[in-house]
Formats: sequence, C-alpha cells, structure tokens
Amino acid sequence: MPNFPKKLSQKLEQRQHENALRKLSTSSRLVDFSSNDYLGLAKSDGITNHWESLVQKFNLNTHSATGSRLLTGNHPIHEAFEAFLADFHGMDAALVFNSGYDANLGFFSAVPQRGDVIFYDEWVHASIRDGISMSKAQNYKFKHNDIADLSEGVLRIKKQGKLQENTEIYVATESVFSMDGDSPNLLEISAFCEKEGIHLVVDEAHASGIFGDGKGLVHELGLSENVFASVVTFGKAFGQHGAAILGNENLIQYLVNFARSFIYTTALPPKEIASIWAAYLVLEQQGQKYIQDLKENIRFFLEKAETYGLQTHFIESTSAIQSMRCSGNDNAKATSDFLAKKGFDVKPILSPTVPLGMERLRFCLHTFNTNEEINQVLKSIQRFNAS
Repeated sequence: MPNFPKKLSQKLEQRQHENALRKLSTSSRLVDFSSNDYLGLAKSDGITNHWESLVQKFNLNTHSATGSRLLTGNHPIHEAFEAFLADFHGMDAALVFNSGYDANLGFFSAVPQRGDVIFYDEWVHASIRDGISMSKAQNYKFKHNDIADLSEGVLRIKKQGKLQENTEIYVATESVFSMDGDSPNLLEISAFCEKEGIHLVVDEAHASGIFGDGKGLVHELGLSENVFASVVTFGKAFGQHGAAILGNENLIQYLVNFARSFIYTTALPPKEIASIWAAYLVLEQQGQKYIQDLKENIRFFLEKAETYGLQTHFIESTSAIQSMRCSGNDNAKATSDFLAKKGFDVKPILSPTVPLGMERLRFCLHTFNTNEEINQVLKSIQRFNAS
C-alpha cells in the first residue's frame, strides 16, 4: 500500500496537538442531550403505522430508487410527497434532496450566476459555505445577525459600481442557527431584502417541525411569500433523513435541470420517502402536544440554568439548542467527559468547527428529557465549575 502523504499526516498531527481530532463513536446509553431528535419522532410507533399505510397505498415493493430522479428513480410517491410538502409549508413547490448538505450545495452552486452577489451570515452552516465556494458569484459575509452590517455591505458594493444591470443579489441566513440556537430578525431582514430587490434564502433545518406548528419560523412569521427559497430538513425534528428546497415552480424546474447534487445521485428510496411523509402525518395529528412538551422543557431548562447561576454562561436562545460557553478545547472536552461520567451525553463543540476561544457545550433538548434529567445535568455543571 502506498505511503500516506506527509502533508496529510501533518494535518492530522496538528489536530491531535490541538485536542481537536475527530473520532467516530457509537451511540451511548447516556441521557440524550446531543441528538437532533427534538420531538422524539425517531422512535415513534405512529410513524410505523402511517408508513405501512403509505407503502400499501403506493405499492412500494422495492428497497431502492434504482437510479437518479431523472433516470429510473422518480417514483409517484416522490412527486406526491413534494406536493404535500409545498402545501404543508405554504410554498408553491418543493424538491426533495438526499440531505440538507446536498440541498444547500445544489442551490448555491447552481442558482447564483457569474456577476451575481451572495451575502451570507458569518455563522451559516458549512453546507451553505461549501455551496457558495462552488458558485461563480461574488460572495461577502456579514456579521452574525447584524442587519446593519448587511445593509452597509450592500450599499458599499453598489457605491463601488460592481453591479451590472442584470446582477442579482442573494442573502443567506438560518432561522435557527445550529451552533448557538439563536435566530436573526427575519422580519427586518425580509423587509430590507424586499426594499432592495434582494433574494432571501433561509435554512430552516433547526426550525422546521418546531416553529409555526411545525411549518417553520418563516411560516410562523408570515414570510412564505417573501422568501425566494427555504431549506427544510428531515433529519432533525422529523427524526428521519433527507431535505427539501421550497420555492416557486420556476426555481424547482431550474434546480431539476442544473443542481448537480440532485441530478447526479441515486434518489432517496420510495420507502424512505414514505417514512419521512409518515413523520409529517404524525406531526399533523399530534404536533401540538409534541411541540408544547418541547417548549416546556426549554422553559424549564432556562429556569434551572438561572437557579444554578449558569445563565450568563449560555448564549441567549429560546430554541431547542442551548449552548454554554466553555472556552478552549481542553476545557470543553473535560466538562463533557465529566458529564458523561454522571450519565449525560452532552457534546463539546470544538475549534475549528467554531472559532478559537468560542468553544462550547451544546445541549439539544427533547420532548423526552425529564425535569429531573434537566435539573441534574445543570446541577452537575454547577458542581464541576465550583470544583
């Protein structure tokens, strides 16, 4: 076997030196404060029941899509589910992708054209940044959730005369940010984009299924008609896998023709589509209870964090993601390891995933976390900090 390249070995050694080397691990039996299964739907019996009905209704007798959607992989359930998605989220049309990563990669690499401009929040997900890096458009980041900095950036490029007559401007942000759990002022950003003729793109990965009766924060704020495209994912609150881009019919037709991460990959199997659809049906029928239980756990978590004097360590958030500042990879790992010994699975978020000095513990709250579990994990942190 050929020798492993020296440059790659050096990069691995650097990660090891920084205590930032990533390793795979199997799921633990610890109390779950780390998964994205916010509503606990991944283990819902209701999904199985709806899934069986859909499998029978669409006569799903294959375990594979057998090809890309443009070849042999487009089954009637794909198109029926996309019509359901568009209606559920209050948009004109939808297109399913194999993952949220593929959706963002496909959109940003294909839609903005040479001569166009993309402004993106500095904290957007890696999939958005990677998609932008593949685009021929110019791109600029703006300070996190800072509409003033975005406005100044747009004004600056206009004054510099960099825009052509047919230049399109896109703004990319998230409705709930995956690292901090916070949200931008979407109403303000939407109003700014509408005024300036800018296309707003919102990643709803950590909001869909939770906000707006499960339809997302964009829908809750009444902005469905103001957003050029939104991305919803099924691997978080819906407890499944895959994603979809929502927009108008022209956008979906364009993506079918030009989004490489859609065109050149085997489609999600029809039975997987049935499982995702089943999760939506469970949410339609029982969503109010699931969402209310989650909101109550978030409220209780924030209350107990204040009780134990920890609230100043947490980044302000009312979502299921609660991030505690824990500067330094060593410190973040040590705190996580301590909690694991106490029976709690709370993952450290290390640099370079986040900037150096902004490491943190990320708590993902769920409907199934009990008050006692929430109380004990926060009490354990207080004791660790005091030791």
